[in-house]
Amino acid sequence: MYQSKNPYKYGTGRRKSSVARVHLFENGTGSITINGRDIDEYFGLETLKMVVRQPLNATNTLGKVDIVATVEGGGVSGQAGALRHGISRALLLVNPEYRAILKKAGFLTRD
Repeated sequence: MYQSKNPYKYGTGRRKSSVARVHLFENGTGSITINGRDIDEYFGLETLKMVVRQPLNATNTLGKVDIVATVEGGGVSGQAGALRHGISRALLLVNPEYRAILKKAGFLTRD
C-alpha cells in the first residue's frame, strides 16, 4: 500500500477488467504519476491522456492537484477509463459540489 506523510484523498476506479487506485494530493503542481511513471511515459496516445485528465478539466482542478495512481488489469483503454473513474471519485471527497458536474459528464458511472 502506498504510504505518504501528506494527507490525500483516495478513490478506486474500475472499467472492464481494469482497477485503478488513485491518491489525490490537494495543493499540488499538476503531476500525474501512474505505476511509478509519468503519464506521458505511461500512455503513448494523446487521447488516453485526455481521458485521464477529463475530470480535472471539468472541475478546473488541472494543475492544482497531484495524482499518484496504481492501475492493473485490462488494456490501455480500460486502464485510462479506470483512472478517470478513480480520479472522479477522489475529487468528490475534495469538494462534494463537483458531483453534479462529474455525474452529468458520466465520469461516476462504472461502465
